[in-house]
Amino acid sequence: MRKPMDISEIETGVVGLGMMGSSIAVALCIAGHPVKAVAPVKNELENAKKTIAQLLQHAADSGLLQQSKPHYWKRITLSEDYSILQNCRLVQECVIEDKNAKSRVYQKIADQTKVDTVISSNTSAIPVSILQDMVPEPGRFLGIHWAEPAYMTRFMEITKGEKTADSHANWVYELAHLWGKEPTFLQKDIRGFVTNRLMYAVYREIFHLIESGETSIEDTDKAFRYDAGSWMTFMGIFERMDQMGLSDFRETFQRVFPKLSNTSRVPEMMQEMVAGKVRGVQQARGLYAYSPEEARAWENAFAKFNKEIYQLADNYQKIKNE
Repeated sequence: MRKPMDISEIETGVVGLGMMGSSIAVALCIAGHPVKAVAPVKNELENAKKTIAQLLQHAADSGLLQQSKPHYWKRITLSEDYSILQNCRLVQECVIEDKNAKSRVYQKIADQTKVDTVISSNTSAIPVSILQDMVPEPGRFLGIHWAEPAYMTRFMEITKGEKTADSHANWVYELAHLWGKEPTFLQKDIRGFVTNRLMYAVYREIFHLIESGETSIEDTDKAFRYDAGSWMTFMGIFERMDQMGLSDFRETFQRVFPKLSNTSRVPEMMQEMVAGKVRGVQQARGLYAYSPEEARAWENAFAKFNKEIYQLADNYQKIKNE
């Protein structure tokens, strides 16, 4: 049985207010925390104000707010000054995936917070065990990996580094349930965590099939969307295997596994996209061709989908648990 916590009295901090950091700030605020949000990059503060306003409106439109928008705005403090973090019991770092940049941020956080303040990173690229050595009292450091939009997804990975204290990790795990998450608790710091390793295995195979001329981008997306996409919100991979009966999987594995790509090379197509500074829907240029109007329509449709899929997943999880 989980111990009751009054999260309205637990101040939380977010450092780094790009799209992900702003989304996390909104998620923590909606959950009930007072939030202290620091913009460490020049000109980030003004953009963050606009982004957070848009995200709060999206949350309101999705029926996630129990109070008025002004109520939540009053509980989010935005600043470029790290001193606002002094009473935070948890601070989430969301800056770029650069060890030097993160190290500077951690020192500034540590300078302003108590020695038992939990410091966490949303990193998906740098091992937690490496990052925690940049922090005074590394036992208080761990990974908290969110999905976007942070306030509308049930996903979360909590990852211990080699030196993370169980007490801090367990406390965050309990908090995560109060944030409306169904967290994965990784006792060991593995490169890429779970969700990234699963998805990058998919990315490698689809690029291999396309570069080999076996299929097209459009047909690959249709196969993924209409097969796996039809059941993934309802059940996980092992639940799906149980649902299908298990009997044929051994033979299928034996036949298919040797045929899968195991390359460590970055696909040529992706190298070209990065070299051309292509940003997908954000720029109306990507693996698909978009007009600006189509890109905006895509974003609006995805926002509506997020609302509906969140509610659908919540409803069916309750039914499964009855």
